[in-house]
Amino acid sequence: MNNDRNVAAEKWSTALPQWAIPERILDQAPTSPWIHPVESFRPEGDLFVSTPSRHRALEALPDGGSVLDVGCGGGRAAFGLTPPARRIVGVDHQAGMLEVFAAEAHARGVDVATVLGDWPDVADRTPTCDVVTCHHVFYNVANLAPFVEALTSHARRRVVVELPQRHPLSSMSPMWKHFWDLDRPTDPTGHDALAVVESTGVRAHLELFDVAVDPRPVTDRDVEFTRIRLCLTADRDMEIRRYMEEHPVTTRPTATIWWDV
Repeated sequence: MNNDRNVAAEKWSTALPQWAIPERILDQAPTSPWIHPVESFRPEGDLFVSTPSRHRALEALPDGGSVLDVGCGGGRAAFGLTPPARRIVGVDHQAGMLEVFAAEAHARGVDVATVLGDWPDVADRTPTCDVVTCHHVFYNVANLAPFVEALTSHARRRVVVELPQRHPLSSMSPMWKHFWDLDRPTDPTGHDALAVVESTGVRAHLELFDVAVDPRPVTDRDVEFTRIRLCLTADRDMEIRRYMEEHPVTTRPTATIWWDV
């Protein structure tokens, strides 16, 4: 088990840094490309979507149960489970995210608690809940095994993780090639994440699915966000818009990893 853990963890931790943006490109960037605007994480639209992630969490939730949402953002994962959950706990390293999370909970009449900080550093002051959810966080965690173990130790019944099948920046790989002639990596993947999870001693399950992206016009905000991510300047906006209009994203390949405690 230790050897399997070391191999899986090393593959994951070695692959992630390959997604770093080369210094020659970063040096030309007008602003940092690593942006996570709070307004983009507000839990809007249909939260009761039919996905393996939501179904697997609902299966394990008792009526009136509790959910711990690690890397909660605005709370899309947690609020999609209320009801039956009546208490939710959000963990995030951005105070602005937790403010949105708490405000949404109060507006929905849901009992809420928040914990500010990085997981698993704040695990010792985070309560245990019936179900632990963790959506779209794994690819930000280089040392994944301790992160996973802390998720497991805080669930009474089940842990449900959602992540892209490939690195979330993979969808922009063709744009990096187009604008910078830069080839991007292909690892790690959801299967690699599963290997790390199972190396901690749990029996986990992987389910793959596609999330359809509704067609809509490319907005100025879309162009701005993409420009910042690509380390480009505003004079490239028309070219960025044209590329996005000619290469629309229609699906997001997604994975659910879940295990019982």
